[in-house]
Amino acid sequence: MPLRDHFRPPLSRQASWEGFHGGWPMVIVQQLRRRLPPGFVAEPRVHSGSQVEIDVSAWGRDDAPPPGRPADAGGGVATAVWAPGRPAVAVETAVPDADEYEVRVYDAERGRTLVAAVEIVSPANKDRPEHRNVFVAKCAALMQKGVAVSIVDLVTVRRFNLYLDLLEFVGQTDETLGEPTPHVYAATCRRVRRDGKTILEAWSHRLAVGDPLPTLPLWLDADRSVPLDLEASYEQACSDLWIA
Repeated sequence: MPLRDHFRPPLSRQASWEGFHGGWPMVIVQQLRRRLPPGFVAEPRVHSGSQVEIDVSAWGRDDAPPPGRPADAGGGVATAVWAPGRPAVAVETAVPDADEYEVRVYDAERGRTLVAAVEIVSPANKDRPEHRNVFVAKCAALMQKGVAVSIVDLVTVRRFNLYLDLLEFVGQTDETLGEPTPHVYAATCRRVRRDGKTILEAWSHRLAVGDPLPTLPLWLDADRSVPLDLEASYEQACSDLWIA
């Protein structure tokens, strides 16, 4: 079955790309469950960049005294309010908060070690230089930790290739994709130790609306992989969401 264009009419008027991107990771997980060997588990991870995730929090008490006032006005020792110096930089900006539509695969027998990640690119990942940089840096950090990264980009309305940006980030390129550079594509990258050397390996495919999706290798360790059948999961997700 053909790849649809989820970002332009007529399909964009019938179903949102957000709904599809949010549902596809779970279908991939369901299909991987039948392929992963014992000891490996997969789970979806979806995070919208418009939301806020707080890792370290500080709460204020409603009954706390105003700044500069002693905690105990009845004779307790007052705590001086510390005031930092002037900031070295004070400019108006926005901290990038990237969309995440992904599937993560863990080796449960090795303390739930992350071994593979499937990153589904959203328009927000490609719309600004800082967002593209965040996405590429995230993928590079995963690869640095030995995680195999698969990137699937169906976004037809942003003419950037984050897979090639990732390779450029680590000082490499992929000439097999040819010219012009495709802006919809699918690829798997990993770093593997072989004969005392660190080798970058990549499997890449040009995508096009109207063509079937490829099968990528999903690497579990240096020697084992399972097929990531994008076509099967894509068609199942489209069917589940009534996308013709």
